[in-house]
Amino acid sequence: MKEIVSTVTSKGQVTIPAEVREYLGIKTNDKIAFVIDQEGIVRLRVPRYPNIASLRGAAGSLQKPLEWREMQQIAYEDRFVAKNDANS
Repeated sequence: MKEIVSTVTSKGQVTIPAEVREYLGIKTNDKIAFVIDQEGIVRLRVPRYPNIASLRGAAGSLQKPLEWREMQQIAYEDRFVAKNDANS
């Protein structure tokens, strides 16, 4: 394991060291994610979908296009189920 130290500025900004950027393949304007697990360990990773355009096709495709009302109804039902599951 290797530990590389960086400093937090007064604005809360941190410079990611070049070695870490190279290891993760991070370039200018890329997004990064700070992941905190249940043990409190923080990991730095590159998001799987860094922008909206990269999501295209991720959810598969529909056999037929849905009307806006149909999409709203599905979203409503999903929220209803999720809320009831959370209260169980």
